[in-house]
Amino acid sequence: MTAAGGGAAVARYHAAAVQTALECPRDRGEIGVRVDRMCTLVEQTVGGYEPFFDVRLFAFPEFVMAAPAYGTVGELRDRLALPLANEHIDRLARLCAKLGVFIQCGTFIEQCAQERDVLFNTSVLCGPTGVLSVYRKVNPWIPWEVHASPHDRGASPSECFPVAHTEIGSIGCAICYDWLFPESIRQLAFHGAEVAVRVSAYMDPWGATPPMDWWTLFNRARAAENTLFVVAANQGAHLSQYPPFSWPGGSMVVDFDGRILAQADPGPGEKVVVAPVDIAALRAERARRRGHDMRAHLRSEAYDYAREGVMPPAAGTPIDVASLEARIAQGRARSDAFRAARGAAPEVDGT
Repeated sequence: MTAAGGGAAVARYHAAAVQTALECPRDRGEIGVRVDRMCTLVEQTVGGYEPFFDVRLFAFPEFVMAAPAYGTVGELRDRLALPLANEHIDRLARLCAKLGVFIQCGTFIEQCAQERDVLFNTSVLCGPTGVLSVYRKVNPWIPWEVHASPHDRGASPSECFPVAHTEIGSIGCAICYDWLFPESIRQLAFHGAEVAVRVSAYMDPWGATPPMDWWTLFNRARAAENTLFVVAANQGAHLSQYPPFSWPGGSMVVDFDGRILAQADPGPGEKVVVAPVDIAALRAERARRRGHDMRAHLRSEAYDYAREGVMPPAAGTPIDVASLEARIAQGRARSDAFRAARGAAPEVDGT
């Protein structure tokens, strides 16, 4: 594998999970102010920790540049969407070149170059040599998020789940709701990811505190079941900034055995947590282990559910809340039919 990033391989470094607490932008003209703050946080973190260690990888939360703040594709396109190549990504790439760091940029609303009415929720990994990978959210938070999935456009697994092989390790990304699907992070692992970056806007009550601390649960589980590091940045905005949701923060770094190496205390607010990422130790564990190597032990043929089509892609159909509700109903019907064919009792709505 050829490393991207322009430098010598680094066996151990520190990663920063950065949570922001910014007002939800309503227009693309407001995005520059968010990027100003992102750059300041990166420079402060690199400089502040320099006497102790090198912070090389930064993860920002979902929605840090823009959220799907409108209910229709047309409004999002006209007010917030940006092309993939844009001034903000260029600015972050220049900062990476200046400081020798890697930045997973959080997310922005991307205008598809080929189709006017197709938008993606996109995160870009920038490094010292420029843009290294582009991740588009595979599992939008339906029915409320009306941007498309690459799955809707017929993208291959490699296109859906890219991994950048860099001097600080092989880095993959998945966005927020993607992490509730074990297949997403498993696919990154099989594409070679050693570090999985989670950029999230994970709202209450599914946050970092019991009894429903899904944020912590899934970050730790995905790390352990795939033997990789997780660097997870969560949105830290207050209720007034992103109504109707409040955001629990809790940004964290987790090692390949599911141990939390660092975590921001739960609750909203701007916070930065840093922790070591030991790529050499990860590679040694992956090479040594014969037990608890779930990637090598995977009995793919035993699981037939993934070979069945469940959630249908948009396939050219305009995406709105009504069409998403219809596709969810199709997915449930297909799932029910799959279970019924294997003798399961029908599920009954108890509401």
